[in-house]
Amino acid sequence: MSTQPVETTRIHNIGYRNYEGSRLGRSYARRSLYSQSLRGAYGLGRSAKSKVLPMILFAVMCVPAAIIVAVAVATKMKDLPLDYTRYAIVTQAVIGLFLAAQAPQSVSRDLRFKTVPLYFSRPIERIDYVLAKYGAMASALFVLTAAPVLILYIGSLLAKMDFSDQTKGFAQGLVSVALLSLLFGGLGLVMAALTPRRGFGVAAVIATLTITYGAVSTVQAIALETGSGSAVQWLGLFSPITLIDGVQTAFLGATSSFPGGQGPDTGAGTVYLLVVLALVLGSYAVLMRRYRKVGL
Repeated sequence: MSTQPVETTRIHNIGYRNYEGSRLGRSYARRSLYSQSLRGAYGLGRSAKSKVLPMILFAVMCVPAAIIVAVAVATKMKDLPLDYTRYAIVTQAVIGLFLAAQAPQSVSRDLRFKTVPLYFSRPIERIDYVLAKYGAMASALFVLTAAPVLILYIGSLLAKMDFSDQTKGFAQGLVSVALLSLLFGGLGLVMAALTPRRGFGVAAVIATLTITYGAVSTVQAIALETGSGSAVQWLGLFSPITLIDGVQTAFLGATSSFPGGQGPDTGAGTVYLLVVLALVLGSYAVLMRRYRKVGL
């Protein structure tokens, strides 16, 4: 009886076709990741529950500006009761909550579910991922902080305030919130990227922004009361929000919120600006180093 070899291999044509379109490459992937991350910061493209907190915080940022505008128009004020550069300083708690909620959402889930290597298996590279995430977080913060500034500017024009003065103040306000967005976005992502646990990321961001501000403000007040007023401006170097306050006081014509109103002069303001730029570049460098390890 003859035995024939048993065939164990089969080739099936299941209808797959070769892709013949254009390859969009890294730049398209980077833009897509940026757009997705920016939309995700406001819950767009996600569940309805994910939209609640960011939209509430956005409304909380804008409603006071709308009230100020309504009062200014109704009473025919000649100047706004709150400067453009002061608005973000006054509403810093809302900005901190937004960052604490959205920075971990942007990066912690990728770490927790180990999807970062999947990103890097495609044309996208480590620098593309970091730039897209950093740019998206900074842009989300800029939208949050620039929207009320824009409302104030439109209201000042409706109230027929001086056009040149209001336009100058509006431009200064935009520069201030742009710098704040870059600084806060970088620091928030660094804190969130250190752990895959979202709760820890939220706590780290809040600690970085809130605790440092409270500590610096307290020590500044003590220094002023004990006759060490010259130290007040230098103590502001140790908190993100006081750094922004110092820069805009020195270069953007803002009124300082430091105890006693003793903000830095141009010389000290240069140091403030250099520290802000160093923190922005340092945040980028830390993220690049972090994702070099994660992406392996």
